[in-house]
Amino acid sequence: MKTKFLIILLILGLIIISCASHKTLAPISKINKDSTTNDTVKITNKDLEYEVIIIDPGFNFWLNSMAYPRGFYTQTYLENKNRIYINEWNNRFLQPQRYSRDLYEMSIDYDSNINYGYEVNYLIYNYMIYFQNNYHQKLYGRVPLR
Repeated sequence: MKTKFLIILLILGLIIISCASHKTLAPISKINKDSTTNDTVKITNKDLEYEVIIIDPGFNFWLNSMAYPRGFYTQTYLENKNRIYINEWNNRFLQPQRYSRDLYEMSIDYDSNINYGYEVNYLIYNYMIYFQNNYHQKLYGRVPLR
């Protein structure tokens, strides 16, 4: 009886702590980021007329708990990694007989000649790391384990 009570108390404590630890990100100028309850991360920039939507259960939690903080990497580093990862992603998208359509549902339109800004590159890079670790894929080189 005592053990069951302690387990229930522990579970309730974890639920309360997880609800109270919600982080709020500072707004980024010219970029509207909307994170909704279904774990969707949406980034838009009306000046460049683009939109990035990341819908993957667990990504938002992973981003807030496991990813290195903004400013850890330079924008140039993120752009270079994104170019490599996205090229491989699109190659796999074009080979549905070899790679699952469940993983590579659509191609990613990423032009390395466009300056998308730090926030967009940061989120794309971190999604690529999350994707590789979560789905046991290796797009290129050593994948940081976080």
